[in-house]
Amino acid sequence: MEKVPMTERGYAELKEELRRRQQEERPRIIQAIAEARAHGDLSENAEYHAAKESQSLNEGRISELEDLTARAEVIDVSKLSGDRIKFGATVKLVDEDTEEERTYQIVGDQEADVKKGRISISSPIARALIGKGEGDTVEVAAPGGARSYEVIQVRWA
Repeated sequence: MEKVPMTERGYAELKEELRRRQQEERPRIIQAIAEARAHGDLSENAEYHAAKESQSLNEGRISELEDLTARAEVIDVSKLSGDRIKFGATVKLVDEDTEEERTYQIVGDQEADVKKGRISISSPIARALIGKGEGDTVEVAAPGGARSYEVIQVRWA
């Protein structure tokens, strides 16, 4: 069974989604199925089929979340330190072409959200950054072509 690395925040978010889907969504969907059943003929009942599809999607996600939380390897980022980039590090970069600064935290696949500044450990930029330190330059093969970044700061939040 392969462990899935994630931060404490990411683990808490998955547990909350699992709780919500089991305790709120599941009963709501069951109620919707019961109401749709009461309307009679199920073969042409769009509400019934929509509710059953919703149930299938919800149960699939519940199974996925149960698997992920069971395999989670929760890493307490506050206990990490060092001058080299690894999982959990918050890294400030500057694009060497545009001089644009960006800050990313390297997190597990399930909690990655570029809009919130969290990139997956398996993303091309994170893989290029692992093992680097302040002042190092990294080349990243991006979809729009190769990008070059300089590491300005490595911190542990």
